[in-house]
Amino acid sequence: MAVYTCPRVFTSSSSSYCCRHHPDLATRRAAADKPGPRPRFAAGRVDATAPFHGLSSLILRFPPNFVRQLSTKARRNCSNIGVAQIVAASWSNKDSDLSAVPAASAVDAAATAADLVVPPQIGAEDDLAATAANAASSAAVDDVAVFGNGVQFGGLPDLKDASFLSSDGSIAIHAGERLGRGIVTDAITTPVVNTSAYFFKKTADLLDFKEKRATSFEYGRYGNPTTVVLEEKISALEGAESTLMLASGMCASTVLLMALVPAGGHIVTTTDCYRKTRIFIETILPKMGITATIIDPADVGALETALNENKVSLFFTESPTNPFLRCVDIQLVSDLCHRKGALVCIDGTFATPINQKALALGADLVVHSATKYLAGHNDVLAGCISGSMKLVSEIRILHHILGGALNPNAAYLIIRGMKTLHIRVQQQNSTALGMAKILEAHPKVAHVYYPGLPNHPEHELAKRQMTGFGGVVSFEIDGDLKRTIKFIDALKIPYIAPSFGGCESIVDQPAIMSYCQSDRLKYGIKDNLVRFSFGLEDFKDLKDDILQALEKI
Repeated sequence: MAVYTCPRVFTSSSSSYCCRHHPDLATRRAAADKPGPRPRFAAGRVDATAPFHGLSSLILRFPPNFVRQLSTKARRNCSNIGVAQIVAASWSNKDSDLSAVPAASAVDAAATAADLVVPPQIGAEDDLAATAANAASSAAVDDVAVFGNGVQFGGLPDLKDASFLSSDGSIAIHAGERLGRGIVTDAITTPVVNTSAYFFKKTADLLDFKEKRATSFEYGRYGNPTTVVLEEKISALEGAESTLMLASGMCASTVLLMALVPAGGHIVTTTDCYRKTRIFIETILPKMGITATIIDPADVGALETALNENKVSLFFTESPTNPFLRCVDIQLVSDLCHRKGALVCIDGTFATPINQKALALGADLVVHSATKYLAGHNDVLAGCISGSMKLVSEIRILHHILGGALNPNAAYLIIRGMKTLHIRVQQQNSTALGMAKILEAHPKVAHVYYPGLPNHPEHELAKRQMTGFGGVVSFEIDGDLKRTIKFIDALKIPYIAPSFGGCESIVDQPAIMSYCQSDRLKYGIKDNLVRFSFGLEDFKDLKDDILQALEKI
């Protein structure tokens, strides 16, 4: 189950709900003690009798001037950037001696190897202990629900389960946002917080943060409110305790490998994989004394041998793999690895969380190039790692040191893209399966690689652990390099480009695109291999385009 967390907008010790002192808000607090209708927010507690439909219903009432600015800057211009700027201005222009800290995060402070800082999370043991301590020290708070952002709501149900969201589609749209986010605004969409650093009102607040009595954002490389919303959304979709966003898929893979595999350690990976991942494993990791065993994705016996003969720290593989779309029995390899104390990480980029739940099948971590299906529009680079709080926090420490932080504007684009993820993936699943069947029957196609076809070596496995087979189909033209080039150049709809998973169809010839100056036959890459990523164009248009291109060769 996903554990929802949010940045801490208010400290649990604060006596009222405000980001910075404001006369209008102070007036509201004073009015709370007067006879008459009870205001919605009073003395740091929420009226339990007020209608409640989720954390997003708890809206702070900003002064009238803020509402006017919000209307003109955010709504009229259709820009969320203005929202964050206005919120920041509203905070920074007010004087107060309140002890509330700036918007804080579920991510760590500047972490060091000697002092692991675990982000505050509902369900994390340290946070539960801290919560219990805070509750014991506050005699004024009884029957209080404490959320991951540190805000206490009296007499309210615990919403972290979000049982009203029963499908991946609903989760992809609302998780991290309607379920509660740490950016205080009544905007439906998540604001973009463009800042490189976060201020502290006074030194006492900074000391509280440094001595772990309060949580806060500190520096842009360590976290951002917009990025946290995206991390929460992916965690909910993957069923993960925590997610870390990084600047690219390769950044995610390399940081993960360096963080979890000790110097002199050993990993196991598969023959079919993304070329740059293979290069990193074969050329960079050996400089750290890390060795690797490379096996066929389906060779369980080879995995058992590697586990018995080496002290394996991690089994790292894609499923499906690139470009032959081989599938790994995630549940089986997880059982084998865990018996020997090895972790399992699955790169699920080709599957997406819509088609495959690697963590539920037993994997410890799942990686995605969010550039592909998650963002889905060929306009952003990003990567993510999801898994347990313990493992992701360990990776986060190294990430904070190395950098590779995701730009908040990119995070916003992925949040927006994920709202249509389930619809896009369903369409791409359908188109790819239909075209794979047509290509398999065509006389000018020598072979088709697609896990949805019965002739695929892991077809039965794919049916068990996937709900859809993805939008990429690889196939071999009946011909040589030049004949395959002629086919690709005859296509009118797809772009010739690296990448996949976007709205636009993309085609490439791996022998040229990825293996132009390498020993490609060593990895089974033939001159006639084509990788076709199906976009959201009409099925008939794509079919007609491919068939006319085949007729020209």
